[in-house]
Amino acid sequence: MLDFQWLGHIDYTEAWDLQRTLHAQVSAGERGDVALLLEHPPVYTAGRRTQPEHRPVDGTPVVDVDRGGLITWHGPGQLVGYPIVKLPEDIGVVDYIRRVEEALIRYLASVGIETGRVAGRAGVWLAADERGEERKIGQIGVRVAHKTSMHGFALNVDPDMTWFDRIVPCGITDAGVTSMARELGDGWSGIEGVRRAADGITPFLAELLSWQDFERTPDIARATPTDQVQYGLTV
Repeated sequence: MLDFQWLGHIDYTEAWDLQRTLHAQVSAGERGDVALLLEHPPVYTAGRRTQPEHRPVDGTPVVDVDRGGLITWHGPGQLVGYPIVKLPEDIGVVDYIRRVEEALIRYLASVGIETGRVAGRAGVWLAADERGEERKIGQIGVRVAHKTSMHGFALNVDPDMTWFDRIVPCGITDAGVTSMARELGDGWSGIEGVRRAADGITPFLAELLSWQDFERTPDIARATPTDQVQYGLTV
């Protein structure tokens, strides 16, 4: 059974150190699977494929991390989840990512936000509509070593969206970024809103990471093709 732990507001490097400790324990079979749910102070983190032109133009510090993906922001108003789980032999890295995405998609549907995947891009998206362009609400960036995952996902609940203006989020220049509060309205502010989202997504993560077969939500149809993403994962 997946052990969910709510850590509240916690520094990025402190949580990263905890992840590494737990990852070593889970991969060695010394403890069971665990999922850390939390919120960070403002921080930019860059995956291994981040290019110089994707970094903040004002010189804001960036933490370089050992996950796949590109640069993103974490901070107040954003739910961050770090599932540290041992993957079964028949579960590959991409299947694991699809399960985490599916948990986000199903949770968001339960609160009235229709989302899906975009072919060739990781994460969870809203389709372009009368309210705006195609926009990302959930980010995915993981590392898998010794068949055990770390890092994970970030869900924009009600963050200050201007933080994303300083970077090229996930290296994507032709789409926007959104949040639950922007799509739904009030009721998601502060750490209380993040905790509400954490409690809401827990049963979906528990179900999808029990490794039973599942039916994927259809991808979002796009008018133009995307570049093929390369996850840059370590197995």
